[in-house]
Amino acid sequence: MAKEKKSQNAEKAEAGGLAAQLRVPSGPVDLSKYDTRATTGFDGSKKDGKLALEALGAEISDWQEKLFAEGRKDGQRSILLVLQGMDTSGKGGVIRHGAGLMDPQGLKITSFKAPTPAEKRRGFLWRIKQALPDPGLIGIFDRSHYEDVLIARVRNLVTPNVWNRRYEQINDFEAELDANGVTLLKCYLHISADEQRERLQARLDDPTKHWKYNPGDVDERKLWPDYMEAYHAALERCNSAEAPWYVIPSDRKWYRNWAVTTILLETLKSLDPQWPQADYDVAVEKKRLAAT
Repeated sequence: MAKEKKSQNAEKAEAGGLAAQLRVPSGPVDLSKYDTRATTGFDGSKKDGKLALEALGAEISDWQEKLFAEGRKDGQRSILLVLQGMDTSGKGGVIRHGAGLMDPQGLKITSFKAPTPAEKRRGFLWRIKQALPDPGLIGIFDRSHYEDVLIARVRNLVTPNVWNRRYEQINDFEAELDANGVTLLKCYLHISADEQRERLQARLDDPTKHWKYNPGDVDERKLWPDYMEAYHAALERCNSAEAPWYVIPSDRKWYRNWAVTTILLETLKSLDPQWPQADYDVAVEKKRLAAT
């Protein structure tokens, strides 16, 4: 029965286009209207979801290899997956379970922490540009340039005039990426405040997870409404045709992992990379090899 459901969900995601279902429409954004426990595009249990994610492995790995091979033979296209979300929303989990299905040599994963003083002097987009994926690669950002209109805004790290200008700077930057062959997938991992509390509590209850707990996370929870306001602005003001946002219901970890991986697979298939043609005479090389 699990295999049957897995097949049905794969067909549903492909036919309906999960990306189209989870894409943020243009206009005002109100995240309170998005169900954090939804399983859009998927019918089945947690067990079915884990099986469905596993089933994506062979196909997404094959498409990733095609993109990588294209990049090795003068192709100019790449993908940049941006993962944003409140603490405990599962950015690392998506990377571990989704990206873990693919060949590491075709990935470039960057986790952005607080910028250093030297990075601050160079402008907020400088360090982002250093981490962009080369042609043929899938880049994954654990946090991103959006931190500079999120925590920078909420924590008053810069003046309102500064963070207000950054929305258009981000739009221009992302349009340039698109023009240069970088396909952007921006996923907001949407969890509820109650779910975050449970995940933080689980870290405190498990000694093997204490290293993941940050006392500062409790302070950040007090600013939840401010962060939601900042996310509303980011999703509304930086949601272009070239770089759309997707809201991923993330209270269910298994669904979150399946959904992001499915959207990535849909994107790879839409790019339709092809195996490069040999730039040598295959028949001649076969004869040369046989003679050795």
